[in-house]
Formats: sequence, C-alpha cells, structure tokens
Amino acid sequence: MKNILTLSTLWLSMLTLSAVPLRIPAFSAYLDPNPEGAEVSQQSGITDWKDPALKVLWFGEIKTPGKLDAALVVRLPKGEQSKLRLTVAGQSHEIIATGAGQDLVTVSFGSFDLPKAGYQRFTLESLNAAGKSAGDLDALLLDGPATNDAHFNLKERRNAASVHLVYPVPRGTNVQAFYCEMTGVEEPLWTYYMACGWHRGYFGMQVNSPTERRIIFSVWDSGNEAVERSKVGAADRVSLVAKGEGVYSGDFGNEGTGGHSHLKFPWKTGEKQRFLVTAKPVDATHTIYAGYYFRPDKQEWMLISSWKAPKEGGWLRGLYSFSENFGGSNGHLVRKALYGNQWIQTDTGQWLELTTASFSHDPTGKADRLDRFMGVENGQFFLSHGGFEEGFTKYGEKFPRPAIGLPPSDLPPNL
Repeated sequence: MKNILTLSTLWLSMLTLSAVPLRIPAFSAYLDPNPEGAEVSQQSGITDWKDPALKVLWFGEIKTPGKLDAALVVRLPKGEQSKLRLTVAGQSHEIIATGAGQDLVTVSFGSFDLPKAGYQRFTLESLNAAGKSAGDLDALLLDGPATNDAHFNLKERRNAASVHLVYPVPRGTNVQAFYCEMTGVEEPLWTYYMACGWHRGYFGMQVNSPTERRIIFSVWDSGNEAVERSKVGAADRVSLVAKGEGVYSGDFGNEGTGGHSHLKFPWKTGEKQRFLVTAKPVDATHTIYAGYYFRPDKQEWMLISSWKAPKEGGWLRGLYSFSENFGGSNGHLVRKALYGNQWIQTDTGQWLELTTASFSHDPTGKADRLDRFMGVENGQFFLSHGGFEEGFTKYGEKFPRPAIGLPPSDLPPNL
C-alpha cells in the first residue's frame, strides 16, 4: 500500500507540474516595424504601447506538433478595456481585456493547432485606436501538448548570438599581415561585421543608424581592466601613431579597453569590402598594429589608424572574423555576411592562403539563441545569426573553402 501511495503521489505531482503554463516574459518580445516603438524592460515588461501599427512578436521552437492554448497577462486601469489579436501558425484569435487597476489580469485567446514542428512566430496586435494604450504587457502564457520541450529565449537579452570564424595558422608562423575580403548580405541596424580580428584588436564595418555606417579599427590595451580606460596606467595603454584623413580616434571601454578609430563611410551591402591588418614589432616589448581599408569609391587603400601596443614585441596571432548584433531590440532579424580570400604574410614576405575555418559563438548561442550558422557559399565562408531559422551549426565544426591560389598584389606600398 505504501508503494502504491508513493507512486500515486508522484503521479499527481507530475500532473501538477505539467499543468503549469509556459511563461514567456513580455521583455523577451520584439517590436515590429519600429524596435523602439514602445518601452521594453525586465522590471515593467512592455509599456507605452499606443501605436496600433506596432506589433509585438515572440518566437519559439515547437518540437511537438499539436494543440496550444495561449493567454496574455496584462495590466490596465480599472474598468478600461483593450482589444487585442494573437496570430499563430496562420490562425488569429481576438480578445477584450478589462483592467483591474494595479492587479494583473489574464485573458485567454483559446486554442491553436500547430500542425508541424519548428520555429513559430507569435504576433500580438492592438486593435485599439491610435494613441490609446493597449495595456502593459507582462507575459504570454502557453499550455497544451505543443509546449512539450518547446524552446524560447526567456532572458532579457534579445541579441542574436555573436558568431565567429577561427582561422588556424601553421605552428611557428610569424604573421606580419592578415588580409580578408568581406561582403555584407543583410543590413539590419546595430550590426558589426568584423573581417580581421586578432589577439589585440578587430577591424570591420558597422551599421550604426539608417543614415550612418562606419569602418572601425580598434586595439586593446594590456592589462585586465574591462570597463573604464581611466583606470588603465600609461604602461598598459596603446597609443595612436597615425590615422587617415577623416578618421576619428579615441578611447573605448566596457569590452576591455583600448584605442578606437572609425571612418564614417557608406559601405554598401552586397559589395565586396577589403581589409588588411599589419604588425610591425618595434622592440622586444612593443608592436605597431595598423588597419588599412580599400576605399571602393576611390579604388585605393587608405590607413584607418595605427597604434603602438605595449607588452607585445611580436606578431599577429589568434586570427578570426565575426558577426555581432550589438543592439538587442532587433535581434530577431537575420544578419549574414560572406568572408573570403583570406591570406597571411609571414615575416619573410611569404603569402599563405587560409582555406579552413572553425565555428564558435558567444554564451548566448549555447542555449538561449540556437539560430546561428556557419558554412561555405559561392566559394566563401559565411556567418549567419538571428531570424529564428531552422537548424544550427555545432560549436567547433570546421569547414574548408576552395583555394583561390592568387595572393593579393595591389596592397599598400609598405608591404
């Protein structure tokens, strides 16, 4: 009898746990078409949603097709009503929520049928008049068989995972130059496509706003300061040696510290861009790193900047490329770039082609955002992240690309 009671208690416990809805926080949603069209915060959820043209989007991977029950947790002034529509898998249901003052209310959209596994988009629309608040959103609640093993990002960080290409270099090679071509395929705001990275810096192109794009070259200080450059002593600071016409230079922090430079330049999506980083040891403890960008409008190379780095005296190592979504409010959009024709020059002047790369990603890509990819396309490596697309690339997976066999020749005169 004791065993029967124990099993019965366990069964009832499991039944109770399975009856708990899956709670998808409002702060994990995206706003479309204007990612800044309402306020989104971990403390308050989504507030100040007054534009009926603005949609609230959640994305999740459904692994078990079947029935899905959906409800919304919302706050409205007492007695005030809000009409809302939820669309999932081509099915739309509408509700009218009635406010209870400071208390949250839960309103049910009923059941949806999800006929297949894969990523699903949950689209919430306001059917209220322009200027009228749709309510403060707290969470989307999901229940039913289709929630079994479902995967959603439940964290406030809404950025797509950062993704990287890592290029192996023959052991013992002294690398004095690293060349890479890169083509942006997609162009969401707040994207940094980085072509030439190494152990002390990074070089690439960025989408800063609808009207501003940049070419960015930065070099890290020595030491372990992660946030404030003012805390870095002179012996650990990189120092500016030179910069090109129209280039801004200054400090950076919050991701390590160092010297930052950028050129505001309208590089074009779909157009190949060319980047070159060089290393010149000055003495046993200092190296000058320089970044050169090929101006497509002038068909010539220009220096972005060069920096003298302390506690070095050696060459380029740890070569890589990456793609980063540095603004999380539009992390649901696809970012993709092509990376091709990678070469290194040794300290003896020999050029070696890099035709193999391995894939890696940041901690966000480990469990929260699995929509991250690497591969080979049209003879070039590609990186893609965001978009909640099916599948993923395994961490550490290696890919070869076809060799070109012809090193770059029209380079700056000092090479």
